[in-house]
Amino acid sequence: MKLGRLGVWNPNDRLAPPDLARLLATSEDLGYTALWYPEAVGYEALSSASFMLAHSKTLSIGSSIAQTYARDAFTARRGMLGLNQMYGDRFILGLGVSHAPMVEARGHDYDRPVPTMRAYLDRMQDGQEGAAEWPVMLAALGPLMMKLAFARTQGALPVNATPEHTRRAAAVMPPGKHLAVAQKFLIETNAERARAIGRAELGMYLSMPNYLNHWQRIGFTAEDFADGGSDRLIDAMINWGSAEDVKRQIRGHFEAGATHVCIRPVHANGDYAARDAMLRIMADL
Repeated sequence: MKLGRLGVWNPNDRLAPPDLARLLATSEDLGYTALWYPEAVGYEALSSASFMLAHSKTLSIGSSIAQTYARDAFTARRGMLGLNQMYGDRFILGLGVSHAPMVEARGHDYDRPVPTMRAYLDRMQDGQEGAAEWPVMLAALGPLMMKLAFARTQGALPVNATPEHTRRAAAVMPPGKHLAVAQKFLIETNAERARAIGRAELGMYLSMPNYLNHWQRIGFTAEDFADGGSDRLIDAMINWGSAEDVKRQIRGHFEAGATHVCIRPVHANGDYAARDAMLRIMADL
């Protein structure tokens, strides 16, 4: 699996195709090794991956994540294998069970995450030659999903985590597996401005029970979730400060054992110049 050390995570649902093509070119020109994207309210995960693979040359393109409720395991398998055959083994299928509000809005019943994912992997992998080597990873926050990710796939894709969470995950990671941590950041030294942008970015996550449970496991409380998130929560989830401050914070994930960090530049809506400027500054990580 071609992953490298430093990638970009971006909510591609917000980008028109020409803007997405420019982001791919910028990321590639700056030397990032992968571009990760969600499947939330816009583009479908595998068709958009085909677009991104066609508009890049060296980047690995990783879904972070493709929802298991959006396609059956057979389709996920054929899509993953097909994209890699067509585009030189540059696609990574990141899978996740998503969140109850999003899944139920699609007309599905949201079931227990770990048994649901285990059964999905059974249907996708069992009896398939070479399945253990497929470029598949799992969105994982809790210890049981993390264990499943390391046992059955190439590794885990935690989002909205801290270096301490990374350290705990790395402690149970077997040799040869990957821990690809997504980290949001903002180069802004004014605390009021940084936290205002951070709260706008984090607002959606505060409505998702899976993230609230995850944050409570790593030491946050209900008080941290009120009124758009406490300063403590915002500061932990959105690395902000000077360029050197942010680089130091992101290096904390590598020092804790992450094998790959995908950075998400947070910016005012539509300010792609700020996004690209931040990616340029962070490229030497």
